[in-house]
Amino acid sequence: MLFPVSGVEVSPFLLIGISFVISFFASMSGLSGAFLLLPFQVSFLGFVSPAVTPTNLLYNVVSIPGGVYRYVKEARMVWPLTIAVIIGTFPGLFIGTFLRLRYFMDPVKFKIFVGLVLLYIGIRMVLNARKTQVKRLTGEAKVRTIKFDTKEIVYTFNGKTYRASTPGIFILSFIVGIIGGIYGIGGGAIIAPFFVAIYRLPIHTIAGSTLMGTFLTSVAGVIIYQILSIFYPGAPVAPDWALGIVMGVGGIFGVYLGARSQKYIPSKYLKIMLSIVILYVAIKYVWLLF
Repeated sequence: MLFPVSGVEVSPFLLIGISFVISFFASMSGLSGAFLLLPFQVSFLGFVSPAVTPTNLLYNVVSIPGGVYRYVKEARMVWPLTIAVIIGTFPGLFIGTFLRLRYFMDPVKFKIFVGLVLLYIGIRMVLNARKTQVKRLTGEAKVRTIKFDTKEIVYTFNGKTYRASTPGIFILSFIVGIIGGIYGIGGGAIIAPFFVAIYRLPIHTIAGSTLMGTFLTSVAGVIIYQILSIFYPGAPVAPDWALGIVMGVGGIFGVYLGARSQKYIPSKYLKIMLSIVILYVAIKYVWLLF
């Protein structure tokens, strides 16, 4: 099948299968899998134009809702954290979109940038996974919000109380929004490791919040790029709708099943699994510097 906007010719069943596998494992850590699908599109499909960014965001829009539904249904959505992430990420997304079109049009530079971002994420995940104990959830593991104001977010989960600075979450989300706007991942792949490694929040509770934040910022990102394509008539800026939707079909099932299965897998194993994949892609791209 030929996707005319990107110029990619590939079997849609291959795209659905790959996106399903990636999203299944990634969604357990609060990620949609877009951070790995982008390198796949760039390196294996040869989709290197700026349009790959909004196409990746479109994949998020299609694939994420089912996973968010599962986390909400199982009472593992930290709504105060979700709100803080969304408010902080949106303005950063606009800045990131501008930087992508202004400074990251060169495919090689873009690959190096992607590699550096993933390398940092992977190292943080490895360091955090080493300190994590193997602990399974109890049947009553649900999120209960204790406090949410301009200073602090406090909630309980699985018998423990967790705290996070509201201004800190906002600033972090703003920076992540910028990076996510450039990279085309919605920011979840960057902010989730921060929540786990810096704020010590349990991965079973941040997954729903990061997925919801990624979904809403991705919707905004797709709209922004589609509008900007009017002002860049000579450049491929608008998303490849067909390609993004086909990958999203695989993502719908992968994210949903991953969210449903997450509670049965200890967070230590989730972190280790994700770290290995992230570091592999990161090292491959950073190597271009040499």
